[in-house]
Amino acid sequence: MPHHKQSISKTLTKLACQPYLLFYLLSITILTGCGGGSDVSAAPDKLPPIQQVQSPDITQFYFTVANNSNLSRDIRLQVDGDTFTGRVPTNVAVDTLVATFTHSGSEVTVNSTLQTSDVTANDFTQIQMYTVRTSDGQIKSFSVDLTKFTGLPIVRLTIEGGASITSKENYINGDVWIDGGRNYVEFVTVPMEIRGRGNSTWDHPKKPYQMKLEEKSEFLGMPRDKKWLFLAEYSDKTMLRNTIAFEMGYMSSLSWTPQSVFSEVYLNNNYIGTYNIAQKVEESDNRLPLGDNGFLLEIDQFERLDSDDVYFTTDRFLINVKEPSIDWGSSELNDITTIIRNFEQALFAPQFKRQDIGYRSHIDVDSFIDWFLISEITKNVDSKFFSSIYLHVLPGEKIKMGPLWDFDLSFGNVDYADSRYPEGYWVKEHEWYDRLFQDPAFVSQVQARFAFFKENQSVILDKIDAYAQQLKWAQQENDDRWQTLGIYVWPNPVFYATYDEEVEHMKNWFTTRMNWLDDALNSL
Repeated sequence: MPHHKQSISKTLTKLACQPYLLFYLLSITILTGCGGGSDVSAAPDKLPPIQQVQSPDITQFYFTVANNSNLSRDIRLQVDGDTFTGRVPTNVAVDTLVATFTHSGSEVTVNSTLQTSDVTANDFTQIQMYTVRTSDGQIKSFSVDLTKFTGLPIVRLTIEGGASITSKENYINGDVWIDGGRNYVEFVTVPMEIRGRGNSTWDHPKKPYQMKLEEKSEFLGMPRDKKWLFLAEYSDKTMLRNTIAFEMGYMSSLSWTPQSVFSEVYLNNNYIGTYNIAQKVEESDNRLPLGDNGFLLEIDQFERLDSDDVYFTTDRFLINVKEPSIDWGSSELNDITTIIRNFEQALFAPQFKRQDIGYRSHIDVDSFIDWFLISEITKNVDSKFFSSIYLHVLPGEKIKMGPLWDFDLSFGNVDYADSRYPEGYWVKEHEWYDRLFQDPAFVSQVQARFAFFKENQSVILDKIDAYAQQLKWAQQENDDRWQTLGIYVWPNPVFYATYDEEVEHMKNWFTTRMNWLDDALNSL
């Protein structure tokens, strides 16, 4: 065999034992052959260039004064992941805003409508979804969340002739209109009447009001009715105390608890702050139904009575008949007077603990316990004996406590009584309750029911945080209007420079209160 043939044979034999090396050499041979014998190192220079395609993205999103004449300044939105957020700090229309944006796609659409930066207008009342597409078919969507003013619904009150509201007794005529924003339907302008309301709250610069519509209507998502209350929440710098007490009412066995909605209010085109617009405590099919012969009563004071109020007294309290409207000397007045006096006599009788002739034969004990616990947990100053202590009686039924009302001076927000402190009983000293607590069976029921509220303590704290977040911008606008943060407002026991500190104080007070009550009630 020739020498060169022997060398090839030996090489192939070695390669057969090294398959990876064989594969490598064969690959080079094939590449060389395909290139017509040209240098392999030159092959990469002749490969086609790689096309770089960017991922779909929006990098900037603006609203400029140049494109939106109703804006007072340019607004740049902040991006967090796939969401752009921003706020129009003034109350202007956002339903036809033109956006300025930078993107890396071949096209941008909103609801399949092609978008052009600086040209296309959209309605930003609701969150808008911007979808970016690239030339190679990639798709990515971005949400644009623009807050109008404070994000709350806006209520406009216009008084005939631009008049001021100066009376708590006499209504004046006007119109009301609601810009519902994202969460509520628009309320087209309708006639209304309005007057002042409240007692100590009427003396504040920011006034509370009562509005009456011509016809029953749904208002801010609340069930149809005529009368609506505008709570100013001036002394309560968190603006949350009434609302949180109502939230506890929704958790309870009470027959009915008012609903309320925070709103921004304008009076004769002037911003007058953030109000808590609430249902009124009154007889109504959509509020507190009393049937044909039911009664809504309030423990009240002589100095607070109106000239047309009809009332009666027991050995311990003055009881104002709020509903229905009855006459002095009427059979209705005699009936309800007898019902309440019989209960009180049974409560303070020697055999008051007996099921058949004691207090239990007269009252709905569950409602008495829930009303007590909510009032005691919040340590509401007026609930001890003074006012806004409501009870109601339906035909053929036992006396029930509630509805809840007037909790702006609760959660320690008072400087003239010991209810400012989270420790110590308060409502338990109400004369009826002081007697009820002398029954061990009643004490056991209170202890068991308090355990429910204690278990839901974190739920209440979460609700405080949620409502405070809802008022994030509103509390700033409200304070710019009334400038109450950082100063004493009657009857604040403490005051703080910021809204967040006010909320934190309320939460800390509530937590301390719940811990104290847990020990105290379970030690009875």
